[in-house]
Amino acid sequence: MNIDALRLFTVDDAFLGRYMRLVTGTVIPYQEDILNDRIPGVEKSHAVENFRLAALENETGSCPGEFHGMVFQDSDVAKWLEAAAYSLALKPDAALEKRCDEMIALIGRAQQKDGYLNSYFTVKEKGRRWTNLREAHELYCAGHLMEAAVAYYECTGKRNLLDIMCRMADHIYTRFVTEKAPGFPGHPEVELALVRLYGATGETHYLELARHFIDVRGVDSEYFRKESEGRGWQLWGGWNGDKEYTQSHAPVREQQDAVGHAVRAVYLYSGMASAALETGDGSLAAACRRLWESITRRRMYITGAIGSAYEGEAFTKDYQLPNDTAYGETCASIGLIFFARRMLELDKNGEYADVMERAFYNTVLAGMQLDGRSFFYVNALESLPGISGKAVTHRHALPVRPQWFACACCPPNAARLIASISRYAWMLDDGKQGNSGSGGTTIYSLLFIGGTLDLSTQAGVKIHVATGYPYDGRVEYSFEPCGGRQSVRLTLAVRIPGWSHGTASQAATARCTLNGKEIRCTVTNSFAYIKEDFASGDRLAFEFTMDIKRIYPSPRINADSGKVAFTRGPLVYCAEAADNPGGVLNLRVKRDAVPRLLPFSTDELFGVQKLSVAGRRILDTGALYCDERPQEEDCDITLVPYYAWSNRGENEMRVWIPEE
Repeated sequence: MNIDALRLFTVDDAFLGRYMRLVTGTVIPYQEDILNDRIPGVEKSHAVENFRLAALENETGSCPGEFHGMVFQDSDVAKWLEAAAYSLALKPDAALEKRCDEMIALIGRAQQKDGYLNSYFTVKEKGRRWTNLREAHELYCAGHLMEAAVAYYECTGKRNLLDIMCRMADHIYTRFVTEKAPGFPGHPEVELALVRLYGATGETHYLELARHFIDVRGVDSEYFRKESEGRGWQLWGGWNGDKEYTQSHAPVREQQDAVGHAVRAVYLYSGMASAALETGDGSLAAACRRLWESITRRRMYITGAIGSAYEGEAFTKDYQLPNDTAYGETCASIGLIFFARRMLELDKNGEYADVMERAFYNTVLAGMQLDGRSFFYVNALESLPGISGKAVTHRHALPVRPQWFACACCPPNAARLIASISRYAWMLDDGKQGNSGSGGTTIYSLLFIGGTLDLSTQAGVKIHVATGYPYDGRVEYSFEPCGGRQSVRLTLAVRIPGWSHGTASQAATARCTLNGKEIRCTVTNSFAYIKEDFASGDRLAFEFTMDIKRIYPSPRINADSGKVAFTRGPLVYCAEAADNPGGVLNLRVKRDAVPRLLPFSTDELFGVQKLSVAGRRILDTGALYCDERPQEEDCDITLVPYYAWSNRGENEMRVWIPEE
């Protein structure tokens, strides 16, 4: 059983608390202005205006303007509404809620009488709806609006958007299940959204529809070719023969590797895992595990980024992980977090939370400027001024964050995830599925965020968390029994991060104390299970090993041959020219140098702790090639957390540094 940690967990955390305040106070209003085209000089969105035009078309039969933007522009509004819903749960705001209600009313006016809702086809392509499932994103947009509807209902209690999207879901069910129209989404998303809609409404036909789209995908691997050849019109050039791009090359239970467009892939896998959890489908769960291993064992960057190729924004082959041309779309890591969270429900294995944490603290946070007003779509692991963002091979890998994009899927996606991050921090298992590892009700601590979890109704206790994470490895839980109880018996399962070990040969471990006295605890699948009668004021503390670690790549990753990266706790570090005058491309790390922590600075990059390691700088001879060994000089290499890079102007950056 899941818990609504968004409402039950009050965040009081120096690090993530700042991000959540940034989203509620800056990011959401800023993105609202962009969606309404109110900020001069920023890439035009027109997303709200598209809905207004669709509403006028429905009401008057005429449209006084043209659709503008991507075919999936509706989804930008949906993700913003979802982020706003979470913001309202965190911080009530009557004015914001009123504006959300007005936007939802506009969306309702754009809905057609039969429940169909999509501004592109209402305004621009009348009569062509449901004829281009591969390219036109109708089901994708519907899915994001369903997710927004569920979030708004859960956070405000209002059914206005939920009722609109139930009508759309009923329309989709009639077409694809009742009337048996062929096809499935070109861009998966609606699958996971329908499972969420089922959870909010209890209507089983939404779960049935989700399973339908999952089950039919790839059964006819030629479906998109036939659709393209039969419809007589194209959006982006039509069928190109790439079945893997849309994960339609084989039925999902037979797929062996993560392939194709990375965002589509992890959205699909999230829907599969959700459906497997709700239905107990073992074959679907097995496919999810196999695809998870394909991603995390062979196709994921050290930062938790996925999708290594610009071409198709896609996975490529095992161990092909270039750094300067990496794609690593912010949305892809967000989707990976969705997938990981659902796999945790299936398996109760801390490995999933490790990846969730790695992707969040590095790629997702790097996807947004520290001031919340600029964003990365692509998250490369090496930046080369004069080449990155300019050379034809590197145009996607921008060296600085733009304020917005023509394809603006990532900014509101990051906003909705950060605003709801507490939902990824906790999990409650009542033991009925038999995989909790301890029996009975177990409270799982997945991410380490300071605050208070109020389980007074569910478990008769409030749990207070104090931590300086991610820069400090101590996490302390204190307990407050409720309802007049002197104590409460419960099982707390605390994730032991995979990085918390002294040497590479050691298993992940942590020092655990109860009221200052060291205790032993059972560790199963990277969770430490502590079953106790906790009295008021009891303090359970974990101290994770926060050593600076050199990370060496697999020799199969040619881009990283002879190089090393540095991590501390969940954070991946990089070298930036802003800290290393003379640049970073000519730096070499000394093999035996011991890296050290620099003092924590509250005055730079909103609070950051840098690292330093001894190295050498190769001096430039000025020649393109030289038959003499270049001169070298000793230097100290300064490293900064990857999430904070590119906040001090355009400069060189590198995660993987040659070692000598």
